[in-house]
Amino acid sequence: MVRARVHSQFVSLDGYSAGDYVTFDEPIGGAQALFGWFDGQGIEGIHAVDAPITLDRALFAMWGQGIGAEIMGRKKFGPQEGPWPDDGWRGWWGEEPPFKTPCFVLTHHPRESLEFDNGTSFHFVEASPDEALDQAISAANGLDVRIGGGPSTIRQFLAADLIDFMHVAIVPITLGTGVSLWEGISGIEDRFAIETIGSPSGLTHQLWNRTERG
Repeated sequence: MVRARVHSQFVSLDGYSAGDYVTFDEPIGGAQALFGWFDGQGIEGIHAVDAPITLDRALFAMWGQGIGAEIMGRKKFGPQEGPWPDDGWRGWWGEEPPFKTPCFVLTHHPRESLEFDNGTSFHFVEASPDEALDQAISAANGLDVRIGGGPSTIRQFLAADLIDFMHVAIVPITLGTGVSLWEGISGIEDRFAIETIGSPSGLTHQLWNRTERG
């Protein structure tokens, strides 16, 4: 069974998972403190770690395992709003995006697909969560689909009851403002079996596994 998975989603103690704004100069706009806990080690698997393999790095390494496609919100791809400008923008990652799979970017404005030499492609779709997931499953060749964020996109998929697994990393800071992961979706925890693991780094990892649907 193909699963829809969320990985390495950082959340502050007060529930925020992104900043209030995104700009070319500040892609994390106001939420930089959330991501100071992540050094990038392990995102491509434990084999890519050239530092000690810690609990955090081992859990972050799940990000790419068994993933055949990703769905992301528009702001994860870039800061632009409205119709896409002819500015040559190809995403935050330059010519080597880390995904190496088809990625479906949710947007209300059409744009031609982009393809990269490392196997990453971006397809810009106007679709409901159900429709986007169907497209991603078709492209994933039997592997799982990652719901890559940001938090507003994850909330949409949680509200539609389409997420099977989440790895949430709770960071011991408060932001006071930002984009909440949980706003408007109270009670969703009843759908999941949740395991909590404390890390010596100060992070608290939560693994949410969807219980069997009735």
